[in-house]
Amino acid sequence: MRGHVAAPVAARLSFVDRYLAVWILVAMAAGLGLGRLVPGLGDALAKVTVTGVSLPIALGLLVMMYPVLAKVRYDRLGTVTGDRRLLVPSLVLNWVLGPALMFALAWIFLPGLPEFRTGLIIVGLARCIAMVIIWNDLACGDREAAAVLVALNSVFQVLAFGLLGWFYLSVLPGWLGLEQTVLDVSVWEIARSVLIFLGVPLAVGFLTRLLGERAKGRIWYETKLLPRIGPFALYGLLFTIVVLFALQGDAITSRPFDVVRIALPLLVYFALMWAGSMALGKAVGLGYPKATTLAFTAAGNNFELAIAVSIATFGATSGQALAGVVGPLIEVPVLIGLVYVALAARRFFPDPGASAASPAAAPEGPAHV
Repeated sequence: MRGHVAAPVAARLSFVDRYLAVWILVAMAAGLGLGRLVPGLGDALAKVTVTGVSLPIALGLLVMMYPVLAKVRYDRLGTVTGDRRLLVPSLVLNWVLGPALMFALAWIFLPGLPEFRTGLIIVGLARCIAMVIIWNDLACGDREAAAVLVALNSVFQVLAFGLLGWFYLSVLPGWLGLEQTVLDVSVWEIARSVLIFLGVPLAVGFLTRLLGERAKGRIWYETKLLPRIGPFALYGLLFTIVVLFALQGDAITSRPFDVVRIALPLLVYFALMWAGSMALGKAVGLGYPKATTLAFTAAGNNFELAIAVSIATFGATSGQALAGVVGPLIEVPVLIGLVYVALAARRFFPDPGASAASPAAAPEGPAHV
């Protein structure tokens, strides 16, 4: 098994999965091109919103997340909730280190640009509850662990987002003698976002497995039904990316230097959070699947919530909103690249349980999404 895992990652993937990063970059480029070439497209896409997010993007997110949540074996969640080596580091990384690191990077890289700096801090406070499920599954992370950690992030997001925004934008800068900012966001707005973007696909995914297994059994469900609905995760992901960048294409392409300024701290943030979390997972004795889940749930951010809050508080044309938009522009290609880094790093996580599994039982790459 060790020799099998050590084989080149690309050689173990299908044609579509092997060039997944290319399809995502093409989707980004297509969205940016549409946003620039079709007058009024961005305004049309933004007319109907769900919790401040364009309806097409909301639909894309729901389609993207449903197949992955339908794959979760919910009867195994109990084994995850009792794993303190996973839960405690995840909470610390997401709600202590992550926001603190983004705050520090925002002030280091953007000391004289308060709008961009505030937007980045908001991105750092919005912990990921959506696309992280896709990245985790692409990297062969632990689906059940991802479901639990995302649920925890959702609860903490409702309870702590507004409080942390007040702390990092007003209280801490005041203590340090820095410029202060006020963030006006209600708990209900955050709860509504979590309910829609996580609650709906989670409920539908759970019911799909429950009813499917009752009707036909687990073997039929996982060998017949899941392969049919699985590809919709990729379709939803690509559709979401096209719409997102079409919606914000003009803002991104008309201010390229600003995008670069915002991108630099984001690149450092994603690299440090992912690599540090992966190393921490290995250090505390987690196997590859859970260490990968820990890394991606810590590195990803809920850009949907960050954009919605920035637009609602500071306006659609504000620097804060632009910083939120640049978030996925950087996060999507970086984290899809880290999927391949994670797959290549499997050899450094010997797993006695996995050594006994057959290749068919342990998918080798994104093909199982």
